[in-house]
Amino acid sequence: MPAWVAAGFEEYAKRMPREARITLLEIKPEKRDGGKSTEQILSAEAARIQACLPANAHVIVLDERGAAISTKELASWVGKLMTEGCDVAFIIGSADGLHPQIKQRAHRSLSLSALTLPHGLARVLLAEQLYRAISLLQNHPYHRE
Repeated sequence: MPAWVAAGFEEYAKRMPREARITLLEIKPEKRDGGKSTEQILSAEAARIQACLPANAHVIVLDERGAAISTKELASWVGKLMTEGCDVAFIIGSADGLHPQIKQRAHRSLSLSALTLPHGLARVLLAEQLYRAISLLQNHPYHRE
């Protein structure tokens, strides 16, 4: 990833309060050489993703065909999950997307935009929106309408 991706993600991660800390786990993408089919690539990546997910995590996949929600809706939903005290795992797919097995495991499919976003930009955008959602829940003036 370009340096701006790491810098953008870290900027929002460090702003998060202790009770809503975000951690980035990067999964090495499958190599796209050797004549592997997209199915084989996605299957290998799915195995890596499954291995990293906390056992009882609430899983959300990011997909351009997922539900489009507002920042206020995200804040409400994040607040509910925090009350329940469960781990939440947001999954951003690789260049080929996500294996159907991962999508089926998800509790929710969320769209950050109807546009197709590069992985790095989606990562920074998600971190910013999570920070914005928490700031709304805490009545912090970051979010304005």
